[in-house]
Amino acid sequence: MKPDELEQKLSRQPFRQVPAEWREEILAAADVNRRQATSCKVGREFTSAATRRSLLSTLNAQLSTLLWPHPKAWAGLAAIWILILAVNFSVRDKAPVVAEKSATPSPEVMVELRQQQRMLAELIGPRDTSVADRSKPLVPQPRSECVEIVTV
Repeated sequence: MKPDELEQKLSRQPFRQVPAEWREEILAAADVNRRQATSCKVGREFTSAATRRSLLSTLNAQLSTLLWPHPKAWAGLAAIWILILAVNFSVRDKAPVVAEKSATPSPEVMVELRQQQRMLAELIGPRDTSVADRSKPLVPQPRSECVEIVTV
């Protein structure tokens, strides 16, 4: 069908009236859009509120989708976690931890420790430090792998 024929066919058809409830909805939506466009031109308050509303509605939709299968189970799990955190904070010791000075050991304990050290020394035997065990003084050496070439 050619465009001219389509136009002629459409021009022959009678116009139908839009139902009254549709007309009211369409005009109300157009009025809201006009107001939004006007307020956007006036200031940015509307755009930030609309963005915030959009972000919150998106977050709400995502959480609803995630939690929808078993909302009571998720609510119970959240309540248990809140209870665990509350118990954790209530049980926590609020007194500052201070290192206490330990009492000096009694003379009897000191005598026992010395006896144990002597017995251990007897069991192990005298410590012989051979020449190989003695530590040699560390002399710094070059770390480079380059070889110096001396020309004569």
